[in-house]
Amino acid sequence: MAGMRTDAMRMVRRNKLVGMWAADKMGFSREEAKAYSDGLARDALDVDRNDILATIRRDFHEAGIPPCDEEVQEVMTASWLQAGKPTKGADASDVAVVQIARTLMK
Repeated sequence: MAGMRTDAMRMVRRNKLVGMWAADKMGFSREEAKAYSDGLARDALDVDRNDILATIRRDFHEAGIPPCDEEVQEVMTASWLQAGKPTKGADASDVAVVQIARTLMK
């Protein structure tokens, strides 16, 4: 059970990181980027909405950004590895990720 929660938290964190990257590519403002990445973080725990590659592919298409699945997958992999690393002190985004995961896991 603890392993499942750890994996879920890691997936939420990964999606948040990928969301910030994708938002930057789409030219979002800081507030828009936070909202976008928070949405992808929530989607990590929703079985019907957890295909982050398809979501980003669609959003890039709508933003006029050429598709590059390989780049997105590389960022997803790097973000997965980063999401698994212990953090040295939490910041506001860490707190948000924990709160999103707790809410969705209830």
